[in-house]
Amino acid sequence: MNVFLVVLLVLAGVALLLAEMFLLPGFGIAGIGGFGCLIAAVVMAWLMISRMAGYITLGACLVLSGLAIWGFLRSNALDRMALDSKIDSHVELAKNKLKKDGTPAEEKNEEK
Repeated sequence: MNVFLVVLLVLAGVALLLAEMFLLPGFGIAGIGGFGCLIAAVVMAWLMISRMAGYITLGACLVLSGLAIWGFLRSNALDRMALDSKIDSHVELAKNKLKKDGTPAEEKNEEK
């Protein structure tokens, strides 16, 4: 039962960290929860199973977090979430409306 709980905490921690980085940036709750789950998994493995299990869990947390982030960045998931609309408008530059001394040129109003 202890091993199952440690594995569950590691998976939940990695999932929460991914959610914080890519889905809910800026709020911090998921990131704090993810780090809390990973720390709880390592501490539980250390205290309830053995010292070696704690070291293995710590290494697994680091490797799984790194692989999850790397895999998510390499996937096309970010391309589907990104805005890729093309903006084809332009802005008329203000320098075309200035005199040589830098003062605004008067616009001619056409009266009908």
